[in-house]
Amino acid sequence: MGPQRIVCLTAETTEIAFAAGAGDRVVGVSGYAVRPPEARKKPKVAAFQTAHVERILAVEPDLVLGFSDLQADIARELIRAGVPVLITNQRTLRETAEAIALVGAACGEPEAGRKLAEEFEAELEAIRQRPGRPAHRMRVYFEEWDDPLISGIAWVSELIELCGGEDIFPELRGCRSARDRVVEPEEVVRRDPEVIVASWCGKKARLERIAARPGWEGVSAVRAGRLFEIKSPDILAPGPSLLHGARQLAAILDSVTGAG
Repeated sequence: MGPQRIVCLTAETTEIAFAAGAGDRVVGVSGYAVRPPEARKKPKVAAFQTAHVERILAVEPDLVLGFSDLQADIARELIRAGVPVLITNQRTLRETAEAIALVGAACGEPEAGRKLAEEFEAELEAIRQRPGRPAHRMRVYFEEWDDPLISGIAWVSELIELCGGEDIFPELRGCRSARDRVVEPEEVVRRDPEVIVASWCGKKARLERIAARPGWEGVSAVRAGRLFEIKSPDILAPGPSLLHGARQLAAILDSVTGAG
C-alpha cells in the first residue's frame, strides 16, 4: 500500500514521487520544486538546507524524502520526532538512477521507480549515441557558483563527457563537497576552456560578468562568445530533470562544433 502522506524536501524527490504515481499522496514540497507544475500547488514546507519542521509535522507525514548530506540536521530533527525519513546522497549518474528507483520504491511504487530509472539511463545513452555528435571534444568549464568559483559536481562532469565535451577539471569529479571543488580564476584561464556553461544554483547566471573577469579576455570561450547558461533546475537537481540539462548541453556542444 505504501505511505499515504509524503513530504518531499527537494525538487528531485518531488519530481520522482509524482512521476512514480504517488503525487496525490504528497502533502508537502520544497519551495524549489518546479516539476511537475501541479507540485507547485502543494504546501511549501522546506527550502533546501532549511525546513519548517513544525509545518512538516503538522501535515502528519508517514514518510519524508530528501536529498544530500546538507539535509542531515533536518533529518535528525524529524527522526527524533518519530517520522520515517529517507535521504539519498547521489553524486553520479549511476547513483542518480539508483536513487530514482529507491525513492519510487519508498513511495510504494517499486515497479514505477524501476521503470523511471531504466528510462533515465536509456535516454542518457541515446544522447551519448546521438547521430552527428561532435568529433572534436571541446574543453568545457562548468561553473556551479561564482563567489567563490565552484566547478561542476560529479554528475555534471559525467554529462559533459557523455555529451561530447571534455571537462577541464576532471580531477575534481570525485569531490563530494562543493568546498572541495573551488577553483581559482587564474587556473580556469590557464586551462583555457573553449566553452563555458554556467548554472548558478538558485540564481540567474550573469554571463557578461563572467566574460568581464580580469584576465579572462584571452580565454578561448570568451573570445569566441561561447558562454551559455543552463538553469539550475535542469542540471543541478539529480533526478529525472537531468535529462533536460543533458539535452541542452548536447545541443550547445553540437552547435559550437557544427555537429548535429
